Amino acid sequence: MKIGFVQRGLLLVAACVLVAACSRSSGPKPAELKDFKPKATAKVAWKSSAGDSGRYVFSPGVWDGDFFVAGFDGKIARIDAAKGRTRWDIKTKAKLSGGVEAFDGTIVVGTTKGAVLAFDSKGKAKWQAQVSSEVLSAPSISEGIVVVRSGDGHIHGLDAADGSRKWEYIATLPALLIRTEAGVAIEKGVVYAGLPGGKMIALSLANGTLMWEASVSQPRGETELERVTDVVSVPVVEDGQACAVAFQGRIACFETQRGTLSWARNASGTGGLGVDERYFYYVDEASHLNAIDRESGASIWKQELLSYRRLGSPTVVGKYVVVGDYEGYLHFFDRDDGSIAARMSTDGGPITTAPLPVGPGNLLVQTREGSIYAITIR
Repeated sequence: MKIGFVQRGLLLVAACVLVAACSRSSGPKPAELKDFKPKATAKVAWKSSAGDSGRYVFSPGVWDGDFFVAGFDGKIARIDAAKGRTRWDIKTKAKLSGGVEAFDGTIVVGTTKGAVLAFDSKGKAKWQAQVSSEVLSAPSISEGIVVVRSGDGHIHGLDAADGSRKWEYIATLPALLIRTEAGVAIEKGVVYAGLPGGKMIALSLANGTLMWEASVSQPRGETELERVTDVVSVPVVEDGQACAVAFQGRIACFETQRGTLSWARNASGTGGLGVDERYFYYVDEASHLNAIDRESGASIWKQELLSYRRLGSPTVVGKYVVVGDYEGYLHFFDRDDGSIAARMSTDGGPITTAPLPVGPGNLLVQTREGSIYAITIR
């Protein structure tokens, strides 16, 4: 995640937190990449392009065996997952601002002006809706409802058939908040979202009613900047728990029915949570990759090899945790002990969104330069 701050009612503040967002000559320098003996091999199966991301973060969608990708200049494409052939591409007149959701024959993207655009599986326009501000994250679709999170903290429920508004949730926001591309998670008719100010909420998918609200983290410190503790990850919802990480705060897990706290530990995440059957994985402000126990939050290992390389969100692919950095490198680490297993370069563009697992040992990566890579790790 690229960290910047928005001061409500004013303009975007191009601020930096340590070097998670930018490097300064007076700040810590990104670690140099060191040679190592690879334990695995990562290879590019095919490469395509969606167009550059501008100042936004894009993520691919997957449905019916194909990938759906988009770029800032309005291009949307459907790509054959097996060989990387473009089945179709279209050019909208809008500037796009978030990732793609593809489900049940409906392809949805958001724009810089708060429009939500829906297309059918052949790229033909279905409908257009308007939400309250720019759409920074990929929409989500479940049970005939498109859930869209806008940059002003609103969460919108739209009818997947025609785009009509079904409900809207309006969060109370602090004066200073992190600009984040984190969307929502939907599970069994419930929408889970992390909010600025350290909150997590659960909403009814059917009508947007607030079911519960809980505190992942509490603001601390004397200045507004020190008190920023926004939830920066999409909640992970598994095994009856909803878990998320906050910047300058904690990782916390809550029981999904009532929002009762299961456990919490101090942490400061800068992006999404990776997860497997045993551990959560997150990147902290110093670009250290951390593994913690899912049941208790106990620390398992910390990998400091990539200090201040402005890592994106981690994800689990086969036996490895993979994370991208600001120079377009992908790094693969052993899930058991955090040792480095493989590394590969892409187009040099930052990789901020989590790589997308697409089967055992396979993943899809979109860089901020707009390149799409299908990669195998063996």
